[in-house]
Amino acid sequence: MNKKERCNAVRAMELLARAVNNENFFEEWLISGVADGDINADTKDEDLEYYVEEDTVFADLMDTFLHVMKNAYKDGGLYIDGVVSKPDA
Repeated sequence: MNKKERCNAVRAMELLARAVNNENFFEEWLISGVADGDINADTKDEDLEYYVEEDTVFADLMDTFLHVMKNAYKDGGLYIDGVVSKPDA
């Protein structure tokens, strides 16, 4: 994966993490994932260098994302455009 692909992955993880329908799990993303405000409409790939330059940092970010998604699957699911992924959430 090259730097551009990693930046795209970080943006995708951020988008999905922000759709988590359980605030406690989302807070984990804010603490251990992408800091609040680091990604917005004006964010350039260069602004994401911290997250993508080193393999260990990128791997930790992916691990945090998977942990958040695993927890979201168990409780709350995702909430996007008025649709909840789990009807019982």
